[in-house]
Amino acid sequence: MKKIILIFWLSLTFALSLKAQENKHDLTIEISGLNSNTGTVFIALYNNKKDFLKNNYKGVKAKISNKKASYTFKELPEGTYAVSFFNDENNNKKLDTNFLGIPKEQYGFSNNAKGFMGPPKYENTAFTLLSDKTIQIKI
Repeated sequence: MKKIILIFWLSLTFALSLKAQENKHDLTIEISGLNSNTGTVFIALYNNKKDFLKNNYKGVKAKISNKKASYTFKELPEGTYAVSFFNDENNNKKLDTNFLGIPKEQYGFSNNAKGFMGPPKYENTAFTLLSDKTIQIKI
């Protein structure tokens, strides 16, 4: 009887671990149209509306080559996400703005969303990740 329980428990554990692995996907962000190969691209991934443009779920730096940058987030859980980025041309680790608060460095969002008098809304940048996916952002 102990062997049957042990086999059942091991089978269940194995099945649950396979199910957990099935729900993880890779997300590739490809950014094109950058003005130069100067600086570093900061990419932020958000997984909810409340944290959008405040606290990223994951943040990375990507190198620029041929006026393009890309990065792959590995094994993300299925869900709704949004992406923002900016090209830190002077490598000061922040998005530079003028005296009116208008960005002086290139930036963008998933779905190539644009804002009016400010950044776009989360709803306009959000997408669902249900399988491996590539998001292309063009400036």
